[in-house]
Amino acid sequence: MLEQYDLSNLMVLDIETVPQYAVHSDMPVIMQELWAHKTRNMRGEETAEDFYERAGIWAEFGKIVCISVGIFSNSGGKRPGLRVKSFAGHDEKQLLTDFSKMLSGQPLSIILCAHNGKEFDFPYICRRMLIHGVPFPPHLQIQGKRPWEIPHLDTMELWKFGDYKNFTSLNLLTAIFDIPTSKDDIDGSQVAHVYWVQNALERICTYCQKDVIATAQLIRRYRGEPLIEEDCVTIVG
Repeated sequence: MLEQYDLSNLMVLDIETVPQYAVHSDMPVIMQELWAHKTRNMRGEETAEDFYERAGIWAEFGKIVCISVGIFSNSGGKRPGLRVKSFAGHDEKQLLTDFSKMLSGQPLSIILCAHNGKEFDFPYICRRMLIHGVPFPPHLQIQGKRPWEIPHLDTMELWKFGDYKNFTSLNLLTAIFDIPTSKDDIDGSQVAHVYWVQNALERICTYCQKDVIATAQLIRRYRGEPLIEEDCVTIVG
């Protein structure tokens, strides 16, 4: 599977998101009301305030604090490699601007790939760019295009094989494909706490990079190829 793709034309990415405000009470009153309305059928017995720690899931109430990307090295006669770079910071507009400039400088042949990217990462990035007035790079301009014209790959969608009822986490796929991971620090549910309470953006950045590496390794498994060895993964910057 995926043998038709040149790995050097794939850019693997992952984003980490958090609520826009440290606590529910910091939100403008109108946003508190809209948050309560948005989540009224999801909260169960929880109050809107208690449920706010999950606000990072929605682009209207969250923000991106890290985007990590990975590019496969041309293997040629050498061992396959991966170069990983992150765009992280507290200023979301600057982060998105830097990411947009980087992506705009890439060849149009570049295909973006993420796990659950079509339902989360790609639309989230686009929505936050639109809110901040950041220009879309060509690789994210998908309006008016036919599905097969959109240069996006989704490793979760590929695993579905047309079964749209199936949601499979990256953690589960790395386990069944025997892909070594080092997710021993934080998980997605803890990102908001690590950001707003512990002020540990660097930990979030490292976590995001690990997801990029795991997704890249999953692509190698999909293609029936050996994994990239740890010493062939380079963190840039």
